[in-house]
Amino acid sequence: MSAKIVPLVYKPIFEKLEAQKAIKLIKDTFEEKLAKALNLTRVSAPIVVPSDTGVNDLLNGYERPVEFDIKETKRNVQIVQSLAKWKRIALKRYGFQPGAGLYTDMNAIRRDEDTDNIHSIYVDQWDWEKIITKEQRNYEYLQKVVREIFEVFKQTEDVLINAFPEKKLERTVPKEISFISSQELEDLYPDKRPKEREHLITREKGAVFITQIGKKLKSGKAHDGRSPDYDDWELNGDILLWFEPLQMSIELSSMGIRVDKDSLEKQLKEAGAEDRKGLLYHKMLLNGELPLTVGGGLGQSRICMYFMKTVHIGEVQSSIWPEEMVQEFRKKGIEFL
Repeated sequence: MSAKIVPLVYKPIFEKLEAQKAIKLIKDTFEEKLAKALNLTRVSAPIVVPSDTGVNDLLNGYERPVEFDIKETKRNVQIVQSLAKWKRIALKRYGFQPGAGLYTDMNAIRRDEDTDNIHSIYVDQWDWEKIITKEQRNYEYLQKVVREIFEVFKQTEDVLINAFPEKKLERTVPKEISFISSQELEDLYPDKRPKEREHLITREKGAVFITQIGKKLKSGKAHDGRSPDYDDWELNGDILLWFEPLQMSIELSSMGIRVDKDSLEKQLKEAGAEDRKGLLYHKMLLNGELPLTVGGGLGQSRICMYFMKTVHIGEVQSSIWPEEMVQEFRKKGIEFL
C-alpha cells in the first residue's frame, strides 16, 4: 500500500447518487469533445490479448499481468495492462488514414499497483491513437496535440459548472499548459526526487506537460519508467494538473508520438529488451507494416476526481481496497463506492 492522504476536514461536494450523475456527465462530455478535437472514431477493444504476441503493455517491466488459459483454445491470454500497442494494429486493420484515429474505453487490471488516493488495481481510461505523417513526428506537433487535449479539459469543466449551478463550482483548469523536459526539471530541482519535482513545477504552473519520459537523464536515471516499445522517449510526456484538495500534482494523461523502426531498435537495445524483436507486434513494426501514430491514455476516474474534487479515487470508482484503508477513510466520513 502506498502513502495515503486522509484530510482532517473534508465534505464531498456531491452526494452518492448525485455523484453518479456527475460522473456520467463528465465522461460523456469529455469523450465527445475529445473525439471531435482529435478526429477520433470510437471502436470496441479487448479485455484480454494473447500472451505470446507482445501486444500487451509491459509497463515498467516488473508488473505481473493477470494471465490464464482458455479451455476452448488451450491458449494463454493476459488481461490488458493498457492498449498502447493494440491500438496501432487496430488502426491498420480498420484502414484509418493520416489525420484520423480511434479511441476506446480501456479497462485494465494491474495486480501489482500500490493503492493510495489516486491509484487503484482497476484502471479505466480512454485510450486513443491517431495516424500521423512522417513530417509530423516532431516536438511541435506533439505540443499541438497536447494543447488540443487541454482545451477539452476546459470545455468539460464549463459543462459541469453549468450543469450544477447550486454547487458553485470554481474553475480550476488553468488558461494554458506549460511545457518542460524531464532533464530541465532535474536541472531545476537536482536534489529532489522525480515526484517532488512534479509537485513543485505543477504547483507553480498549474498545468504542465513533462516531456521525454523513459529517457535516461544526466543523473543516469529516467524521470519515470516507460516501456521501450511504444512511446518514442524523445517525443512523449505526461499531462499534470495541480490538485488543490490533496495539495499535489495529479497525472491525468500519458501520451506521445510512437516509436518508428529506428527509435524502436534504439530503445530496445538501451532497455536490454532486444529479445522482443521476435514477437508479432515488434516484427510488424520493424517490417514497416504499422502506421506512424501519436496516442495516449486519459484516466477516466482521475479526471472525475479532478473535476469533482474528491480526495480518493474510490469515491468515483468501484474497486478493491485494503480494509484498513477503507476503515480509516470511513472514520472521516468518506465512503468508497
